[in-house]
Amino acid sequence: MTTAVRERRNGTANGNAKSNEPATNGNSDAGVQLAQAAPALLDLYTILSMVFGGCCVNVWAYEQLLNMNARIGSALTFSQVVFITLQSLPGFLVYHPTYRWLPVGLKPREVPLLRWGVQVVLLTTSVLLNNWAFAYKVPLTILIVFRSAGLPVSMMFGYLYGKRYSAVQVLSVLLVSFGVTLATVARPSSKSASSASVAEDISQYSVGISMLTASLVLTGIVGLLQERTYVKYGPCWKEGVFYTHFLSLPAFLFLARDVDQGLRSLSDDTGRETSALGSWLILALNLLSQLVCVSGVNRLSSQVSSVSTNIVLTTRKAISLLFSVWWFGNDWNAGLGAGAGMVFLGSFLFTIAGPRKEAKKAKTE
Repeated sequence: MTTAVRERRNGTANGNAKSNEPATNGNSDAGVQLAQAAPALLDLYTILSMVFGGCCVNVWAYEQLLNMNARIGSALTFSQVVFITLQSLPGFLVYHPTYRWLPVGLKPREVPLLRWGVQVVLLTTSVLLNNWAFAYKVPLTILIVFRSAGLPVSMMFGYLYGKRYSAVQVLSVLLVSFGVTLATVARPSSKSASSASVAEDISQYSVGISMLTASLVLTGIVGLLQERTYVKYGPCWKEGVFYTHFLSLPAFLFLARDVDQGLRSLSDDTGRETSALGSWLILALNLLSQLVCVSGVNRLSSQVSSVSTNIVLTTRKAISLLFSVWWFGNDWNAGLGAGAGMVFLGSFLFTIAGPRKEAKKAKTE
């Protein structure tokens, strides 16, 4: 209720006294509301640009690097870990002038180091398996479908820890599971290949799918551990991002040769259309766009509901899939399209079914 309306009512009650305040009308109120809403709308537009622009560019650069060298996975993971560690390190440094031998240290942690350590082992293994899968004849279209299919694993672990789901959510997960299976078996294959090469191709593809499946399960476990960590110690996700990357650096000592091979391949432009400088610029674009993508997702989740966030992310993954098929000319068929459609539709239905279940539960109580 506006001030002018309240004063008009008071004037009527006190002998119809007139107020010196100018009366406001609907048009001016609408103008004020629009002016107040403009910064929020602009901020939301910026966030959506970061999510769709940053994440889609990140997927494009990722596929460009994999097309240049299918075995660049370890080097790419190492580069991402180092970049995120260095980018987040300043926020965790403290100055100790009393310690001359080491004047700089890390802030006290909110979460025990052991808890972060367990997540580091699982998360690093999951990311490496995901990046290695491309070297085993798994196209990026299948990678994107698998990355969108975490619901069955999340539901399985949630059920083990006492969570219960509605019939719509269960059907949604079954739809996602069937969609992943259909997309996996419907992968296009070369018609001109010999039977021996087809058999070898299927064998490698099976190894790649096994890697993606294991990565999916490990990611589900990490998600559950993170959820329990934040419930117990509070929403310290920035600390989680820093330590899960910082503590994973020693693991790459065992992959030093693989990392070195991947980084050297960027400088070797023999038989490639992209120059050495262009290859390094694409790697830099991948790292920067990942930062923009992650920042956009975090800002989005802080301003809108989890339902809206999941819908935006599901839409973004679908756009990335379509863009990959269009830009890189990846093989496509009806089975792969139907499977991907089932995955995205199931994810959407699961997302909107959650709040309805909570609303019904609140009414019964």
